Order: sequence, then structure tokens, then C-alpha cells
Amino acid sequence: MSFRERYGVTEAEHRKPQSDEARSFYDSEITSEFAVPDGLAMPRTVGGEPETTSEFALPKGLDVPQPTAAEPEGSAFTAPRTYSAKDAPPAFTPPTGIPVVSLTKDVPWQDRMRTMLRMPVAERPALEPVHKSEDDAGPAVPRVLDLTLRIGELLLAGGEGAEDVEAAMFAVCRSYGLDRCEPNVTFTLLSITYQPSLVDDPVTASRTVRRRGTDYTRLAAVFQLVDDLSDPETAISLEEAYRRLAEIRRNRHPYPTWVLTSASGLLAGAASVLVGGDLLVFVAAMLGAMLGDRLAWLCAGRGLPEFYQFTVAAMPPAAIGIALTLAHVDVKASAVITGGLFALLPGRALVAGVQDGLTGFYITASARLLEVMYFFVGIVVGVLVMLYVGVQLGAHLNPDEALSTASRPLWQITASMLLSLTFAVLLQQERSTVLAVTLNGGVAWCVYGAMQTGGFSPVASTAVAAGLVGLFGQLLSRYRFASALPYTTAAIGPLLPGSATYFGLLSIAGNEVDEGLVSLSKAAALAMAIAIGVNLGSEISRLFLRVGSAGKRRAAKRTRGF
Repeated sequence: MSFRERYGVTEAEHRKPQSDEARSFYDSEITSEFAVPDGLAMPRTVGGEPETTSEFALPKGLDVPQPTAAEPEGSAFTAPRTYSAKDAPPAFTPPTGIPVVSLTKDVPWQDRMRTMLRMPVAERPALEPVHKSEDDAGPAVPRVLDLTLRIGELLLAGGEGAEDVEAAMFAVCRSYGLDRCEPNVTFTLLSITYQPSLVDDPVTASRTVRRRGTDYTRLAAVFQLVDDLSDPETAISLEEAYRRLAEIRRNRHPYPTWVLTSASGLLAGAASVLVGGDLLVFVAAMLGAMLGDRLAWLCAGRGLPEFYQFTVAAMPPAAIGIALTLAHVDVKASAVITGGLFALLPGRALVAGVQDGLTGFYITASARLLEVMYFFVGIVVGVLVMLYVGVQLGAHLNPDEALSTASRPLWQITASMLLSLTFAVLLQQERSTVLAVTLNGGVAWCVYGAMQTGGFSPVASTAVAAGLVGLFGQLLSRYRFASALPYTTAAIGPLLPGSATYFGLLSIAGNEVDEGLVSLSKAAALAMAIAIGVNLGSEISRLFLRVGSAGKRRAAKRTRGF
């Protein structure tokens, strides 16, 4: 059927001219009003189907040319193409990790732990892997931290330096497999933080030191415990370590009270002979120091602070010296009072405070030096009160009196050794260390006397003698694998500035403040020379001792004041 027959169109109508709309209707297929015009038709694909496009598609001719070979997408953790593991710059961590620092095991644990404490956590030597069974998971972390804090508390309360306390705490943690630990020590607070990994929460514990006591026997026992824990050949369980620590706490002091009181008297008597006193001066100084010691024990039993204990203990020697002057006895009252001061000057706390400051523990050093200042002020108050009373009673005390220091060398060397011996007893040292520290004190006085005879200044002579004390003490402690305090603290006793302190106080009591301040400044300079000399001698000994790392103990490199 044709188109005309289908739609009923006649021949005449078919021959009539048609409009564009009709022509479009008859000559083309029926399309939609949304159809694309002929000139804008998109090219068809090979299959003949039109490509589906969007109204946001770019017109033909505006397409951005694609690169011929695009780089495949990589991960954010993929090393750059310019990175070479062989020639890696220092900014990148080597693929094999940071080289392990080798620490020899035949050096004391203090050196090894002190070396690692000055390293960043990521650079510390890794612990040797220990193969454990599935049931053996190791000790609990809180218990290890508690044991570490208890050991650190005993060391800090016994007068050990902050650096050595941190080294001991780090050694205890590392002996039980806790290598990512950071101990922190201040004057009254100890804390330690352990972080199992970078994604685990850290565990922190702290402990406060509320009571201090001088007992170097206990200090040596704690050092021996830490040494046993650090020894890889000695396997000490956590329960065994707690048991030994409890025994150390329960042990009584090696010397009874009456021995300590007698040692205090002998120390004062030896110091009086050291500055030129005779037998009568020796007895007077000994009685004054023993009476002051008993009064201090009485004040301690009543709960009075140490400031008042030092004040009370300084009064009897000064009172006896003034009484001998008022009685017109031909003795050197200044030697009696000076001997009593030797038994009270806080040389141990001074050395520890300066050592903490020189090793970078400034907060602890400030607290220790402030404690020394309070003790010294207490001594000053006690002596000044008695000197003021003596001046009011008419006692003629000569502040320009010179005390002999080199007229009787043999007697003075013997007195210096006796002073070191009694000082060691007062510090509750082990009997095996008393002989060594006595000889060390005698050598220090010989060097000091020789330099004084040679015309050197008292400050320089004191610094050199104290440096030898620190050097020999550090060497002896390395030989015994123990703390250096028992070998150095008592040996500096003969070098303490007792006479300069006394004459400064006497000048102040006689209204000669300028001369008194000059003498007290000299005493402070001598005290600082002792502390710096002891620390310098210890550091010099470490320079010649082999430590198993190239960096040794890292310190702050600061050459300017900013």
C-alpha cells in the first residue's frame, strides 16, 4: 500500500506544493523535539551506536590531550624515585635501621646506663632477644616500675647524685626487659615512664622522698643489688629483688649511737689539732662536739627540723671556747670553736649539689644548695648567739688571730687521717671502705700542705687536693663496682673551711661586718673549690676509662650564653 492510499491523499493534493513542516513530516522520520540537530551530531562509533555524552562534555576540538605514558598511582609510604637506599641522605632513616651502638659488658653498669640515658630513645641499643615460653609472659610492668622507684628512693635519700640515681633506675628497668623507659629525678620526687610501643599508652609511676638519712652501708647494698640485676649471667626474679630490698631496709646501722657520738667528738678534736690546737684544745673540742651531738639527737627526737638541730649543735663548742677565754686559760679558743664547726659543716650535701649542677640537673642542684644554705645559716645563728654573749661578758676574742696550718706536719697528717676515719664512721660506711678513705684523706692533706708551703693560694690548693680525692675515689669505686661517695665524701673532711667560717662569724659579732663578709666569702670560695675539684677529678677518671661507645656520655654543647 502506498503512502497516498494509506492516508487518503489524492493525486492533485500530492502535486500541490507543501510547506516546510509538511515536507519535514513526509520526507523524514518522526523525531523528538530534543533530538540533536544534523550539524551537531556526535560521531558514531564503529559499532554504529551513538556514544552517550553529558551536557557538561567539552565540544570537539577543546579536548585536553592526554599524556602518552602516565605514571601509575603509588602509595604515600612508597619511597621517591630519586631515593637510593645505598646513598641515602642523613634526613632519611636507613632501610636497615639505625646502627646499634655497641656497649662492652666488662665496664660498670653506671657507665653503660649513663651512656644510654644521654641518647634519644630511638638510638638506644636494643635489648637482646630472650626466648620465653608461652606461659612465661614476664613480670608485670607496674611491679617493675614500683621496684625501680623504691631503689631510686633509697639512693636519693642516701645522698646519691641525681645522675647516678637515674642510671640505676634505668638499669633496673632494662634488666627486666623495659627498654623504652624515661626516669626523672628531682630533689623530692622520682618518676618513671614506660611506653611499650608508639601506639600503646605510656605507663607512668612516681614516688616522693619524704625522709632522708645518711647510711653509706645501705647505699652500697643497693648498688650491689643493681649490679646483680644488671648482670646478664645472674637471673634474679622480681620476688627475689623485692626480698633483698626489704632486707636492706630492715638492716640496722653498722655503728651504734654511742659510737657515732664518740666519732663526732674525735672528729672535732682532730680538726682542732689540724688548725694548731694542743691536747687541752683537743679535749675541749671533743667535749663540745659530743654535747652538741647529744642535744641535736634530743631535738630530732622531739621532731624539730634540721635547721634547729644544727643551731643547737653549734652552741656547745662555741660556749666552751668562750668559757675557756673567760677563765683565762692559755688555750686557743678559736681552735676549739673551729673544731666544733668541722663536725657540722654540710660537706656531703655541698658536693652532691654542685655535682648535680655540673651534670645538668639544675632543679635538684638548686634544692640541694638551698638546703646547704639553711644548714649553714643554722650554724651561723648558733655560733653568733654564743659569740655575742661572750663579747657582752667581756671575753676577748681576737678575729685577727692566725691558726697555724704547716708548723707540725706529722701531727697534722695524723689528725687529717683521724678526721677522715671518724667522718667515715659518721656516714655509716662499711668497715671495708674505712681504711681506703682514711688514706685518701691523708693524701689530700699532704697535697694541700705541700702547695700551701709552696706559696699557692688556699683556693687553688684546696681545688687540687679535692680533685685528687675525686680521682682516687672514682678509681676505687670502679675497682669495687660500687658508689664513689663512700670513697670521696669523708676524704674531703680535712679540707672543709672551718677556720674561715669561724673568723667571719667572729668579725660579724664584733661589728666588723665588712671583714666578716670577706672571710665568709673566702669560706664559700673554698667550699666551691672542694665541690668542683671532686667532680672534676671524677670526670677526669672517666676520660681515661674505656666506655664501650664512641659517644660516651653525651652532654649539652653550649659554648655561648644563649
